[in-house]
Amino acid sequence: MKVLIFVEQRDGKIKSSAFEALTVGARLAGSAGDAAAVLIGADTAALVNQLAGYGVDKVYTVSGPDFALYNAMGWAAGVEAAIKDFAPQVLVGVASPMGRDFFPRLAARMDAALLTDVIAVEWKDGALHGTKPMYAGKCRAHLVSQNCNLHMVTIRPNVMPAQKTGSGSAATTALQVVGTSAQSKTVEIRKGKSEKADLTEASLIISGGRAMANAENFKILHECADVIGATVGASRAAVDSGYATHDMQVGQTGKTVNPNLYIACGISGSIQHMAGMRTSKVIVAVNTDKDAPIFTIANYGIVGDLFQVVPLLTKKLKELVGH
Repeated sequence: MKVLIFVEQRDGKIKSSAFEALTVGARLAGSAGDAAAVLIGADTAALVNQLAGYGVDKVYTVSGPDFALYNAMGWAAGVEAAIKDFAPQVLVGVASPMGRDFFPRLAARMDAALLTDVIAVEWKDGALHGTKPMYAGKCRAHLVSQNCNLHMVTIRPNVMPAQKTGSGSAATTALQVVGTSAQSKTVEIRKGKSEKADLTEASLIISGGRAMANAENFKILHECADVIGATVGASRAAVDSGYATHDMQVGQTGKTVNPNLYIACGISGSIQHMAGMRTSKVIVAVNTDKDAPIFTIANYGIVGDLFQVVPLLTKKLKELVGH
């Protein structure tokens, strides 16, 4: 079975979740020569070598000034060109903001089936099967894509670990694609000031809720995060109160995260918030209310004032890492 994997990059750097997609794609393909990747950007030549060992034997590149800034139409056109040349049965990507944006457009253009945000995927009996958390993670849906020429799937980041299967390099094929469109053109992308990993890809997250009381108090979370290389998040209540920016929001109306460690500080644990983080591998909750819902899903709970607990945690972590 032939599988094409979309490799997401930003600012000339391949996203860590893209290597997870490569691992999944290579496993689905199974046989040598049946897995290929597609890279899109202003200059992708320097990135191709980073894909060596991840099971792809061919890499399609779509480059040029038209692809310096992300644009859903341009990216869809680039991947479509690779699909037409390689003729895969399955296209694999990541359920990132970019993947959520252009994969549905691409599926509509290609008349393809699309499974989104899955945590498990396999090819069985001529169909693509996926597992997806539903209803705030309370149950899991079994999705099946069948009776179509092209099946598309996006995987949830930090669920399926990236794994090299060899060391060989892949052949490169450059595709000529027109990226500009009279209908849509990206003129600027404004980014946040943080240099840390995006919440959707972060392996360590510490989040604050309404109990933070103001934006200034988030500095104690940032101090703790700096010690262990974590990313700082927030609940919707904290964002709505103006304590944190929307790009920090974790939850049903924010970002869905799946880190190795999630520390919830002053977050009661509404259904909407837990929908975005309950699949975290280890959850630590800090709250003064021993009956807060967040404790029902936490692996470790601390009943106490976050303004006393977090600084103490930061101090102990500094001792452990030798700061």
